[in-house]
Amino acid sequence: MSTEPQTWPFDSPPNVACFTVRSIVDGVKPVLMASRDADDGAWQFLTGDAFNKAEAMLVSLKSMVARDSTLLQLADLQPGWMAWRERPDAPWSRQAEAQQTEE
Repeated sequence: MSTEPQTWPFDSPPNVACFTVRSIVDGVKPVLMASRDADDGAWQFLTGDAFNKAEAMLVSLKSMVARDSTLLQLADLQPGWMAWRERPDAPWSRQAEAQQTEE
């Protein structure tokens, strides 16, 4: 058993600010959609539902991974891409956001 700390797999630092909503932070709803802004690579972790801007929150990427370790599967998600899933135990699907708007 190794005592070495695991390498952080994301290209963003653990303390980078991410956008999410209160229902995820409070543990009421799961993360079912994730995206990275094409212009600055900012992370967004959402429920997939419509939300009021008053519910928006800024939290660290590390705190989001602590809430949901399956987000580690998205560490290689590139800016301008999004991922989604049907339910928390479902596999992630991925697509470039530009492709989504063209369909």
